[in-house]
Amino acid sequence: MKLYISCDMEGVAGVCSWEQVDARRFTPEYQIFRRHMTAEICAAIAGARSAGADRILVNDSHGPMRNVLLDEIPADVQVIFGDRKPFSMMQGLDRSFEGVFFTGYHGAIGQADAVLAHTYTPSVVYDVRLNGVRCSEATLNAALAGYYGVPVLLITGDTSTVESAQAQLSWATGVAVKTSIGNYSVDSISPQAAQEAIAAGASQAIRNLANAKPFAFEAPVSMEIDVAKVEQADFIALIPGFERTADRTVRFAHDDYAVVFKAFVAAFRMGAVAGEPA
Repeated sequence: MKLYISCDMEGVAGVCSWEQVDARRFTPEYQIFRRHMTAEICAAIAGARSAGADRILVNDSHGPMRNVLLDEIPADVQVIFGDRKPFSMMQGLDRSFEGVFFTGYHGAIGQADAVLAHTYTPSVVYDVRLNGVRCSEATLNAALAGYYGVPVLLITGDTSTVESAQAQLSWATGVAVKTSIGNYSVDSISPQAAQEAIAAGASQAIRNLANAKPFAFEAPVSMEIDVAKVEQADFIALIPGFERTADRTVRFAHDDYAVVFKAFVAAFRMGAVAGEPA
């Protein structure tokens, strides 16, 4: 059984502050929590293997995407490492996979009771909707997996994030490792308890494969992005296929969701440089 794991960091047990996940500043707390992130990934791998997964690809999907401690990952597991990937958090996924895990995931920007909630680039993306449905990273990424015919089997993170994902992916196994208390504090289980729960959840998720199904939006897929600043909409509207529909809103539509997803990646990257000097 071939498994794909997209791993984020804000949903790891105990995480409640940007300092704990800030790879660019390389804070002492980040050093600790990247180890916990790696341990949760390894727990998911161990659980999946106990239920029959034998080929596994891990895509480091947080921040600059250089967080996973590679020497702690099992020797026969492939890892995609580094930023500026065309499909970002879902790089490397294709139709050859049978299931997807989302570990350490967080809620959508603006979501209450979801610690450190944001959607890809919070300095750019204020909201994103597909066919009118408000999307988290889990929604956007699950739809790309569904485009390839691959179901999401497991999601781990805080309670609000897991429950929101399961509202759209009812067949997915959820493992909540903490409950958010607002945006900057959590009631969390210990790292060891989280790893044990994730291993058990991963095993159950693989055993539930027959009941899972791909998640997809009906074509044509219309994407609306509300951005944080008007100058970001100025820049994004220059990308062929985008139209400006409001002061801070741009729209892109296409029959092929992979094209829509890459347009989203191009949009948040273009928006990120909109405020820089010419």
